[in-house]
Amino acid sequence: MSPWVALVVAVLIAANALYVAAEFSGVGVRRSRVRRLSADGHWLARRLLPHVQNAVALDRYVGASQIGITISSLMLGAYAQATMSATFVPLLVSTFDLTPVTALSVSALTVLIVLTALQLVLGELVPKALALQYPTETALATVLPMQWTLVVFSPVISLLNGSALFVLRLIGAGDQTHSHLHSPEEIDLLIAESRDGGLLEPLEQQRLRRALRLGQRLARDLMVPRDRLTMLEVAASWDAIMRTVAGNPYSRIPIYERTPERVIGVLRVKDLVERYAAEGPVTLARLIRPMLQLPDDLAADRALAALREHRAHAAVLVNHTGVAVGLLTIQDVLGELLGLASGRPTVGRPSTEREVRS
Repeated sequence: MSPWVALVVAVLIAANALYVAAEFSGVGVRRSRVRRLSADGHWLARRLLPHVQNAVALDRYVGASQIGITISSLMLGAYAQATMSATFVPLLVSTFDLTPVTALSVSALTVLIVLTALQLVLGELVPKALALQYPTETALATVLPMQWTLVVFSPVISLLNGSALFVLRLIGAGDQTHSHLHSPEEIDLLIAESRDGGLLEPLEQQRLRRALRLGQRLARDLMVPRDRLTMLEVAASWDAIMRTVAGNPYSRIPIYERTPERVIGVLRVKDLVERYAAEGPVTLARLIRPMLQLPDDLAADRALAALREHRAHAAVLVNHTGVAVGLLTIQDVLGELLGLASGRPTVGRPSTEREVRS
């Protein structure tokens, strides 16, 4: 086999490896890391940043990589069949006493198998592993040839991406672009690997996993059910109010109107004491403060965000018909997040063990 033929084959395999490395590193590189390097004056990072900072640019970048992989693979197969297959025909004829036609077929099959193995190992698996292990370094090393590829293949990329988008919309799959996203399962796996690698303590791993799964829990999963709450009716007598306040350790008590299913606000015991000291017995209607209401099917992390946004420590959860079904406090959410037993309602726990804190 001619050295020139071997050189061309090696170049085509290297080109395939280049595009594979560029594709996986482009998707896997951290944009924050590239931005930081670019801000520090790294000239390759400045060239790479425009291609990975948004989904559309990254989609074109990956599209150019895939076109490069396809073309280099097709060129390798066609060139090898045209130049290398005939080289081994005389050897096969003389050694195995085959007819020229049979020898050519055997030679072509052998060349195909050998080159496929070489391309799979050197052109696919090795660059993929390097790109996943060293995404930043690999992305920076491949950005220059990728920029040239984007210029050369720009019309083809637009045509192919547009065609793919049309097919996706045709089958109802919607727009699909490449972006730096990880599923909860992948993030959970990364957390476990970080623990195994000694980067996280077991307790830190548990807290991160709880935080990850907080969005998968609903607010009603963490709430205190309505039938376990100590509440007051807005028209309650002064004696009933004092008995409830004195008999419970709570600093806030939910107030309902006519039926516990309709919570209209909350009584702060501090307000009651201050008003009583100044004026004597007063009605609840003059002391009620508004209380945040949230849907009971709201994700727990979004419920926590709503509590923080409104600077509220508790919220009434209502179902789709507007009926109050329970009470959610920041302590309930944080207890779930941190794995504290006091933060999780337990069936059968007396209501006096829970407090609606201010």
